[in-house]
Amino acid sequence: MTVHDDPDLREVYHASVARLTAQIFGLTGDLAEAQDAVQEAFARALAKPAALRGVQYPEAWLRTVAVNVVRTRHRRRALFDRLARSGRLRAETVVPGMSPDHVMLVAALHRLPRAVREAVVLHYLADLPVAEVAATLGCSVEAVKTRLVRGRRALAAELGDREALSDA
Repeated sequence: MTVHDDPDLREVYHASVARLTAQIFGLTGDLAEAQDAVQEAFARALAKPAALRGVQYPEAWLRTVAVNVVRTRHRRRALFDRLARSGRLRAETVVPGMSPDHVMLVAALHRLPRAVREAVVLHYLADLPVAEVAATLGCSVEAVKTRLVRGRRALAAELGDREALSDA
């Protein structure tokens, strides 16, 4: 590839994602974190395609981005750890374990279409009024109401709630 070629990101992805993930895994020791950092690098390349234009070695550019993602996350975790050890964070801020019901609900939420899931989470879990959900999502109040109905029906069917199904 010459310096002025525009790399096809799909080709770069297929040719290098496994190699990049293995390299970042070697840095982090955490496969999920490595996969996430590499995906973040590709997402940044997709968001700003001009960043890869003129790059002679796209894989090297992506590796640098992924390493920087890992470094940033490491610094943030280190800062959080220092704050936690300093006593400035109270023990009550620790997230409690999830019950089996909570795990089932989260899994069911993730099977909903993204737009429906966003509306359901913002309205029922974040306790936002429908109008504020609409403003947050950049859609109409009617669209939010439709998404909420669809979400309630899908969750009721998924979680086996016959009473909610008859109400929806």
